[in-house]
Amino acid sequence: MRTFLTGLLRLRRGPWEMLASILIALGVVMLMQPWLLIAYSYSFIVTLTGTVMFIIVSHFPE
Repeated sequence: MRTFLTGLLRLRRGPWEMLASILIALGVVMLMQPWLLIAYSYSFIVTLTGTVMFIIVSHFPE
């Protein structure tokens, strides 16, 4: 956990890509669930944020 947080603070690619992937997966889950309308409403924004974040952090150093 400590290496993950230091990787985030040092702007390393691995931890940021993992965070972006989690956001993308969370957005897809929010899109597919049938119970909460508010989660469905924000699913596109969460997925889009994760995708743009993934594109940006793919240029970070290893």
